[in-house]
Amino acid sequence: MTHRAGRSVTAALAALVLAATACAQGAQRPSSDFREADGKAAAQRWVTREFTPSTLSKDQQLAEMDWFIKAAAPYRGMQINVVSETITTHEYESQQLAKAFTEITGIRIKHDLIQEGDVIEKLQTQIQGNQNIYDAYVNDSDLIGTHSRGTYVLPLSDYIAGEGKDVTSPTLDLNDFIGISFTTGPDKKIYQLPDQQFANLYWFRYDWFTDPAIKKQFKDLYGYDLGVPVNWAAYEDIADFFTNKVNGDGTIDGKKVYGHMDYGRKDPSLGWRFTDAWLSMAGNGDPGIPNGLPVDDWGIRVENCRPVGSSVTRGGDTNGPASVYALVKYIDWLKKYAPKEAAGMNFSESGPVPAQGAIAQQIFWYTAFTADLTKPGLPVVNADGTPKWRMAPSPHGAYWKEGHKLGYQDAGSWTLLKNTPKERRAAAWLYAQFVTSKTVSLKKTITGLTFIRDSDIRSAYFDDNAKKYGGLIEFYRSPARKQWTPTGTNVPDYPKLAQLWWQNVATAVTGETTPQQSMDNLAKQQDEILSRLERVGYGGACAPKLNPEQPAQQWLDQPGAPVAKLADERGKPATVDYDKLLAQWKSGN
Repeated sequence: MTHRAGRSVTAALAALVLAATACAQGAQRPSSDFREADGKAAAQRWVTREFTPSTLSKDQQLAEMDWFIKAAAPYRGMQINVVSETITTHEYESQQLAKAFTEITGIRIKHDLIQEGDVIEKLQTQIQGNQNIYDAYVNDSDLIGTHSRGTYVLPLSDYIAGEGKDVTSPTLDLNDFIGISFTTGPDKKIYQLPDQQFANLYWFRYDWFTDPAIKKQFKDLYGYDLGVPVNWAAYEDIADFFTNKVNGDGTIDGKKVYGHMDYGRKDPSLGWRFTDAWLSMAGNGDPGIPNGLPVDDWGIRVENCRPVGSSVTRGGDTNGPASVYALVKYIDWLKKYAPKEAAGMNFSESGPVPAQGAIAQQIFWYTAFTADLTKPGLPVVNADGTPKWRMAPSPHGAYWKEGHKLGYQDAGSWTLLKNTPKERRAAAWLYAQFVTSKTVSLKKTITGLTFIRDSDIRSAYFDDNAKKYGGLIEFYRSPARKQWTPTGTNVPDYPKLAQLWWQNVATAVTGETTPQQSMDNLAKQQDEILSRLERVGYGGACAPKLNPEQPAQQWLDQPGAPVAKLADERGKPATVDYDKLLAQWKSGN
């Protein structure tokens, strides 16, 4: 190769790099032979064959699709890259809705599915490296406290009013999204758009709980009616009954059964078991919806949006009596009432166990498993396809008070970053709206059972099919759903703080530390991270500013969280009849 030829190749490579860079920055738009008529024909096909049922009429669906076709015109021929975690809802988006969007708009979509932790890793890499890896991310609204304090997320409310005005659907209807408060920052700006949601609720074998012989045995032993436990004292009694005493030996139809199911392996998923609102179910923190103020369910106190401490000595509640009680009960029940192998399982391994037919109840059960527990032929499904089980509100611990949140609700949400080129961001925003649009959302909801729109919840389809879902529809239609919320804005750096939880909980499970020592360590480590964030000023006006330490008793003597240890951490057990509970929900109570 001559030097001249070498220079020519080098120049050509340089030109290719420059062209690719220009395209990535949105400076050049790829040509496309896609025509508006192609999009209209595709919309007709998809609306007729796939996007049914819908809360919209067919004409309304086609009108909504027509808007997408016209709004997408400047971006036809582009390939947009988005990412989400691997769950059924996102599989449907990746395999069906991405294809539909491409055929209807002419914008090609590469929708990657990876593990939840990998989504956060890619997000952080894009932020820290200032390189555009993905054009939009679906990540949990648990990061709202992180996103709202950073400078890297483009608040959607700002985008909709400004740069993204021309690519924001007139039928978006933000008020229809049941999780929009979860994605709203302390500044009242909306940072993310919910794409899928599921709650953790109480799960139980309705067929066993309504069996007259089993009900009589329980009442003879405990003196009150077997039913949905209102508090942890009743849950504990029911766990003991099924594990040790039903039919005299803890068996039903000759098979060993258990009154509790959980998981306990030292694994990152053990952190979700706690950060997903377990402490709030016990009653830590302060009342408040969607999260306690000034102390939230992680035990972090804020003052004027500034986190000031996790430890009781700083006014927090991470290591307070309610939080320690929550950890104690988790360990006790895991060891006494669950199958012995549960302690060695992680979240994914434990999830299918109730479907095997030996579990009577589970206090911490994700509704994302609903579809897996309604498959024909399972021991927990009737011959007509209806479930033998039901779901209900989670029982609360002894420290819980009216007005507290009562559980966790996941809200995977679309997030746009400021370092994504404008044209790529606009095209990605069109896709995010498409997969959450009223044209497709009801079908997506039926597929993944991850509700985001109130209009879908109240649709005629779920009027007719509610009995298939074991109480899920009734729950989402009830006022109770508002007490189930994700991690809130008190948590200023979710990725850094969340990883502390599973490591500290694990040592309590193995007995290396006492529950009090574990929570003391967790609170101290959280405060150390808050201190580092304070030093760098992360969050601006809402950056952490730690309170000076004071004797714990000074905080315990003050009103609100943290509260002093109760003399009686059991209380009087209480249950409610499930069918009466449904009637209360339907009447709006």
